[in-house]
Amino acid sequence: MHAFLRALEKQVLRGLGKGHGTKSISTEVNCIRKLLGKDRVGTCVDIGANVGLYTSALLRQFPDATVYSFEPSQFNVEKLKARFEGDTRVHIIPFAVSDCEGEANLYSNAPGSGLGSLLQRDLDYLNISFDQTEMVRTIRFDDFWTNEMGGRAIDILKLDIEGMELSALKGAEKALRNTRAVQFEFGGTNIDSRTYFKDFWSFFTEREFSLHRITPFGSLEIKRYSERDEVFTTTNYIAIAKSEAG
Repeated sequence: MHAFLRALEKQVLRGLGKGHGTKSISTEVNCIRKLLGKDRVGTCVDIGANVGLYTSALLRQFPDATVYSFEPSQFNVEKLKARFEGDTRVHIIPFAVSDCEGEANLYSNAPGSGLGSLLQRDLDYLNISFDQTEMVRTIRFDDFWTNEMGGRAIDILKLDIEGMELSALKGAEKALRNTRAVQFEFGGTNIDSRTYFKDFWSFFTEREFSLHRITPFGSLEIKRYSERDEVFTTTNYIAIAKSEAG
């Protein structure tokens, strides 16, 4: 009976999007398009591009878009260069995004791992050792946005940087005032960074964004905070500037 109830709980939570994970990147991008009510976008930012799956999904959905893809792992930067060689729509930026400029260790369990993080995560309970390190440059997104992007409006900003999302957002205050949609991931990495969904809820609602959880059935608006939202299995959210909601 206990096993049955745990399985039932898992399915109910996933139906609500909690722990639904990243089953389909195309579905995530499509949810943003529907929330914005737009078939065309101009500028997108992919922070934590890894090998370019999300960047590719953006370009399939919005073929006229320009995408700035941030990825600190040199292993993955080479993959991105090969994948988008000759594609003038994609700008590959080989830096990590944080709340300060400098240098930091990128920790991972293997070169190019999708688990790579500026946090040295404790994943012993999964028999995963974070013993790979690479020194990378960190930047504040606001600095890049001002100096390299000319302060242009951003339609979609995606963050998947393994627990460092809130730090990156704190370094992007100016850019966020000119951003229509932000997609971010929340899950087990936030245990290591000691950040909670409430932190994201407060951050975005104070800046006049509405929050939506991606579920198997589309997006679900989270109209008020609940402790039940503190589920540390991979869940994706979209923040929409209230002035831009479609």
